[in-house]
Amino acid sequence: MGCKPKLSTCNLQLSTKMRNLWIFISRYNAFFFFIIFFTIGIFLCIKNNAYQRSITLNSTNSVVGSLYERLNVIKRYLYLGQANDSLALENAKLRSELLNIKNVDSSKIVNIKDTIYNQQYTLLSAKVIKNSITHRNNYITINKGSKDGISRDMAVISPQNGVVGFIMDVSANFSTIRSLLNKETHISVLIKKNNAFGSLVWGEGNFNLKKAYVKEIPNHYKINLKDTIITSGAGGFPKGIAVGRISNTQISTGDSFMTLEIDLFNDFSSLQYVYIIKDRLALEQKLLEAKLPNEQ
Repeated sequence: MGCKPKLSTCNLQLSTKMRNLWIFISRYNAFFFFIIFFTIGIFLCIKNNAYQRSITLNSTNSVVGSLYERLNVIKRYLYLGQANDSLALENAKLRSELLNIKNVDSSKIVNIKDTIYNQQYTLLSAKVIKNSITHRNNYITINKGSKDGISRDMAVISPQNGVVGFIMDVSANFSTIRSLLNKETHISVLIKKNNAFGSLVWGEGNFNLKKAYVKEIPNHYKINLKDTIITSGAGGFPKGIAVGRISNTQISTGDSFMTLEIDLFNDFSSLQYVYIIKDRLALEQKLLEAKLPNEQ
């Protein structure tokens, strides 16, 4: 008994809406008939006339093609990260082969039978997910870890030709890097033109992201501005990785060695990908050097 008033109200509202709709259609029926007959007329005109049909198809293809082009642009943008990852992986493989070619002893005749399993260096690409550059001691976090074969003290370089640092701590899926922009980082380098050895450090009183210093260069070497600094082949870095160019040779240390200021090739502020260098002979070298007597 209590539901009948509600049903009557609903029926009344529905009846009112239907009446309003019918009044609207009746008032504008000429317009609706015009749209219907106009559409039919266009359809018949296109169907029965080759010229009009050709123009319509060409116009439709142009519009559809333009829409597909815009959709492809959006799709390429959405998959840009995946494309970058793929390119980084491919570049890592190519640079692995290049490193091994450059480090072949040219004084011997070497027949390389297996370039995949017999090479000393392999590179693994990783994406930077955190990077500090404003502190005295800076660190980087990447998205690869122990399950990818990464271990402590592995050397790290960038795609832009430059040293990045060393692997510090490793978990299953992530690793941290002690950046070159860290007071604890020392990398063995040499001057390319004369093979003078030195130690690369950062932040000797100047925390400039683009500047670093090469210490312990003997004074008897002739050094020029713009001379190139490269890795020496020690500490996990293959020999010949470009580091930077000398920008100041007038830094005196007051002894038989000099310190050089260099402009780094690597831009740490825009670092997105890195390459971890896996040295197949690193453990053998480390065990051998562990037998050396400690310096007094």
